[in-house]
Amino acid sequence: MKVLLKFLQWLYSLYAIVLFIAIMLVIFPFVIFASFLGKIRGGNMILWLCARWADLWFPLIGIFHRFIYEAPHDRKRQFIFVNNHISYLDSAVLVKAYHQQVRPLGKVEMARIPVFGFIYKNAIVTVDRSSPANRAASLRILRSLISRGISVLVFPEGTFNETGKPLKEFYDGAFRLAIETQTPIKPVLFLDTYDRLHYGGVFSFTPGRNRIVYLDEIPVEGLTKADLPALKARVHAYMEERLRFYKASWIVKA
Repeated sequence: MKVLLKFLQWLYSLYAIVLFIAIMLVIFPFVIFASFLGKIRGGNMILWLCARWADLWFPLIGIFHRFIYEAPHDRKRQFIFVNNHISYLDSAVLVKAYHQQVRPLGKVEMARIPVFGFIYKNAIVTVDRSSPANRAASLRILRSLISRGISVLVFPEGTFNETGKPLKEFYDGAFRLAIETQTPIKPVLFLDTYDRLHYGGVFSFTPGRNRIVYLDEIPVEGLTKADLPALKARVHAYMEERLRFYKASWIVKA
């Protein structure tokens, strides 16, 4: 029975991957056109196209999103969104999670994937975390986007959390940016992407629910660089507590 279930999961994963690519190829010509419209207008259009791609792909593979708002969320306001990071699926879910102008910060390695990489690098701000100069350049771009009224999204863990803990340690970037620009932080949790697609392999897809939890915002008004460690620790503790509350499935019990 286990062998049969594994084979069926493999078939389902293959179906999901083929459909992922097929729908991507349909929108790709429009992405090429949008790429000539500039980083702001073109980027907005590409993210809109990606959201339409997600509107088709997720229902067709049996993944359904549920939004949980622990506090009211005003989409007209600007935030620095911070997300936990646990699955390759996070990148696909984020275009469904945010219904406002937003630019994610993502790993530069993903931009090397054919076709997908072209969409990726034109829709987000890429960063090479191994290069201090590149990290600084990425933060300058994010500051520029915030000055234009666009929210930004950062995975402060940087890479997948494979520790068995609720979260990895956070990088400073999102919190430095929040303090420098005096932009409030809005933590968001992806609770089920780990179960829908395990980081261990692309043939681990499963259908089911995908919960997206908007937590209460954390103001930064009046904070200075000296407050960065305390702000980072506060956000980390808050997100960790809520992940434990929702019994995130990757947390290993002590």
